[in-house]
Amino acid sequence: MTATEAAQARTPAWRGGFGRLWTAAVVSKFGDSLQMAAMPLLAASLTDDPLLIASVTACGYLPWLLFGLLGGAVADRVDQRRAMWAVDLLRGALMAAFAVAVWLDLGSMALLFGLAFTLTTLQTLFDNAATALLPSLVPPEALGSANARLMTAQQIVGSFLAAPVVPALLVVGAAMPYAADAATYVVAAVLVASLRAGASSRAPRAAGSTLRGEIGEGLRTLWRDRVQRGLCIATTLCNVGMGALIATLVVHVTGWLDAGNGGYAAVITAAGAGGAVGGLLARRFSERFGRIRSVFAAGIVQTGCLVAMGSVRELWVTITSMAVFGVMGMVWNVNRMTLTQERSPAAMLGRINSAFRTLAVAGAPLGALLGGAAAAAWGPNAPALLTAVLFVPAVASLTPLIN
Repeated sequence: MTATEAAQARTPAWRGGFGRLWTAAVVSKFGDSLQMAAMPLLAASLTDDPLLIASVTACGYLPWLLFGLLGGAVADRVDQRRAMWAVDLLRGALMAAFAVAVWLDLGSMALLFGLAFTLTTLQTLFDNAATALLPSLVPPEALGSANARLMTAQQIVGSFLAAPVVPALLVVGAAMPYAADAATYVVAAVLVASLRAGASSRAPRAAGSTLRGEIGEGLRTLWRDRVQRGLCIATTLCNVGMGALIATLVVHVTGWLDAGNGGYAAVITAAGAGGAVGGLLARRFSERFGRIRSVFAAGIVQTGCLVAMGSVRELWVTITSMAVFGVMGMVWNVNRMTLTQERSPAAMLGRINSAFRTLAVAGAPLGALLGGAAAAAWGPNAPALLTAVLFVPAVASLTPLIN
């Protein structure tokens, strides 16, 4: 095989299933970003209590902790394609009903809490099914490139395309961002439903198998795989730090750096741009260094960025650090996801991914509390340094995995 042929083999074909799945993912991410940008504004118009406003976001974490493992087990039992389009149609109906409620001026904090919780509960099934479906649409050697293309496109539409559209939609009416999100769910459902159902590579379930037993099997399989176990521990530690950093970043920029809202917007934009660039570079990293070494190197660079952010009181340092942090974060995520898909049995991919993600998500709320406490005790720059401290053992835990 020539170098050109090898490169083509590692590139997913746009025609057929992957192109439609990619389009569905990007369209749905655009709608979700509209919703996530508009919801805090709606919450702020309904109450001036910061705790209530923040609780809307917290409702987006809770279902993963409660139902993430169940969602993975169900994803391994059902036709993943059908599960995805059915969930998207249901989410579209819920979002359309919410848009009508906002249009009729019937919005309330209770309705916001219920919607955020329900949408994320459905997401636990959708995301696990999507992760398990992708390997059936592209050849094994193209998985890394496929993940990179999916994540990069979602990063771009989420960071740069959706946010500027929200103010224009709000001029038309407060319900418009939610109506647009409902439409994207329907479009995504149609695209996923059009995928050709292939022969399942999953073995039949054993007689008498229960969801509880299958969840336990997924957890045990994840723990027995030293690579995935190490990645899960590292990612969970990192997510504790990320919770601390994200929850206090606005205080870091507007307080410690005294850069105002414009500075905060610049930092967030830099992180988003870095993530998009990282998606383009992820495959090159893995081809040059291997997947584990790429994750390891990404963690080392991110730790350095956090130290720089917490030590140097200059806006340009934080902007540069967050841009590089975003690049390395995407390199980490693409290679981590691809390793999970490569190393997991097809019949258990939903459960293993859900176990991984549930454990990782659990760290973020804890980190947010730690970040707030650190900022209150030692100053607005302390959470960045705390995050760096947490990244050190996370990266160190990957050292035994490097051959």
